[in-house]
Amino acid sequence: MTEFRVTVSTGEACGAGTWDKVSVTIVGTRGESPPLPLDHFGKEFSAGAEEDFKVTLPQDVGQVLLLRVRKAPPASRGLLGHLVPDAWFCRWFQLALPQGTPLLRFPCYQWLEGTRSLVLREGAAKVSWADQHPVFQQQRQEELKARQDMYQWKTYIPGWPHCLNEMTVKDLDLNIKYSTVKNTNFYLRGISAFADLRIKRLLGRKGLWRSLHEMRRIFGFQRTPAAEYVYEHWKEDTFFASQFLNGFNPVLIRRCRYLPKNFPVTDAMVAPVLGPGTNLQAELEKGSLFLVDHGILSGIQTNVINGKPQFSAAPMTLLYQRPGSGPLLPIAIQLSQTPGPNSPIFLPSDDKWDWLLAKTWVRNAEFSFHEALTHLLYSHLLPEVFTLATLRQLPHCHPLFKLLIPHTRYTLHINTLARELLIAPQQVVDRSTGLGIGGFSELIQRNMKQLNYSDLCLPEDIRNRGVEDIPGYYYRDDGMQIWGAMERFVSEIINIYYPSDMSVRDDRELQAWVREIFSEGFLSRQSSGVPSSLETREALMQYVTMVIFTCSAKHAAVSAGQFDSCAWMPNLPPTMQLPPPTSKGQARSEGYIATLPPVNATCDVIIALWLLSKEPGDRRPLGTYPDEHFTEEAPRRSIATFQSHLAQISRGIQERNQGLALPYTYLDPPTIENSVSI
Repeated sequence: MTEFRVTVSTGEACGAGTWDKVSVTIVGTRGESPPLPLDHFGKEFSAGAEEDFKVTLPQDVGQVLLLRVRKAPPASRGLLGHLVPDAWFCRWFQLALPQGTPLLRFPCYQWLEGTRSLVLREGAAKVSWADQHPVFQQQRQEELKARQDMYQWKTYIPGWPHCLNEMTVKDLDLNIKYSTVKNTNFYLRGISAFADLRIKRLLGRKGLWRSLHEMRRIFGFQRTPAAEYVYEHWKEDTFFASQFLNGFNPVLIRRCRYLPKNFPVTDAMVAPVLGPGTNLQAELEKGSLFLVDHGILSGIQTNVINGKPQFSAAPMTLLYQRPGSGPLLPIAIQLSQTPGPNSPIFLPSDDKWDWLLAKTWVRNAEFSFHEALTHLLYSHLLPEVFTLATLRQLPHCHPLFKLLIPHTRYTLHINTLARELLIAPQQVVDRSTGLGIGGFSELIQRNMKQLNYSDLCLPEDIRNRGVEDIPGYYYRDDGMQIWGAMERFVSEIINIYYPSDMSVRDDRELQAWVREIFSEGFLSRQSSGVPSSLETREALMQYVTMVIFTCSAKHAAVSAGQFDSCAWMPNLPPTMQLPPPTSKGQARSEGYIATLPPVNATCDVIIALWLLSKEPGDRRPLGTYPDEHFTEEAPRRSIATFQSHLAQISRGIQERNQGLALPYTYLDPPTIENSVSI
């Protein structure tokens, strides 16, 4: 007979404790024990508790390999106990022999609901995680089969990345749902915003805004320093240009090496800004011109709001970087991809209303491009693919599962909620944006055909766009620092578990994970350059860094500033009610307001973006890993080093921001969530 001490840790979240009964079976190299009840007098497994149990095995099972854990309602709960599941969040189990042999820690960090069994493997197993022991092989296969049955793929819209096959958040497994705290905070925030606008009699009002001054009333329910700055500076050319660098869509600007043939800007047009003797060709050769091209919007289908057809444009914006540290300036805007008499090139020297209207059309294009592509596709749909593939193809004991699982937290919940409340027919996107679901779908389908792996890897993206040295590009500066810290962290973890390139090639679970991301996320398009297999440690390091960056920092950069940018709606109109101007000299104050979104669409979008910009509690900032999936000393040291690097980056960002009129905070590590959770 062998006596063990079993320690069980229960999570601290609301509802984590349970009245149900738990038993454990110890599986070893010489056999396995019968189910051993873990029972004290009174209630066990209270939230936040760590409890010890002594269990006696009738026979020696040899070296411990696995634990089989079972939770079931006690007989005293009767029928009600079976009809009303009592969920339990188990953090970990720990085994100790009386003679003081090393403790064995079995990470769990899972919800168990109703009558449920699971198998746990020791976190720092003496054998390799890829060991061929039949007990481990069977355990991994059974675990993955169960998860693949639970988390299945579906096609939401043809041409989009595939997603989780669940209709509503009520159908989700507890392990991917919002916590009670997060869910409650989310809905309370929404209710408070709706109530504020309803009191002001703005919510549901379908007409035009009476004046620009009236739009100011929408600020009431939430003020931020950045939103106030936008209101004060939105008409300024320098601020307009700076938003391509540090606004909510800082991914489109690129150095202009030659003027596109369909954008016939002349020296004379831009001489008022560049000065006498302007030579555009010389400026192109010096690298001082930049282009923002929304050409993907050309010919996109548009929406109908309040019974009125809406309009879209596909503008091109030419920008000039003054020598030295001068500000970036817009110098020409064309609102279509087809030059001609009906598509004039607007200039800063034009009438102030003509120029303001042209800039506002560009900002509307920014809204459409960002919300459909930068935000929805790149920062929600792709992270959902990474999340699902991780759950379906990597067992809990796999080092990549341990590395990636913190960066998948709540992603399936927020995306399922988005399919319920945002991108479903007659919901926010359909009710209140210029493109609607049809236009969003078309944009995503177009972009999927031209998406490239290098777009997802920040260092390559920065190089490809030629923006390595444009001053004041804080998205680039902060993002590159965070990418570098992540890459070092990921490299250390991979080098611990993968001694050679061959070990990468031979990891069948890793290859299945990469292959599923390629097929379900990138629809098996070879032209994307996204790998369908990984052959080297270096390739694996880049790939995993890309996944973590996309699921954390990239999402923060393009999501957290949405409300700041849109709270003053003329800076970021979600739709336009009149067509783009075909000549100059027609714009006036009344026509400008008539072009902007109606009141109800404005309110709808601003509430949605306010909710999606702010984490509703239960946050886990980047590098914060309270669920200790790694139990070995080496990866734990790497985590501590990563956290130290992030703290150093944060100190530098905060010091820089003290000297900025508009601080760039979206990539300050403490403000970045580990995962796409909002």
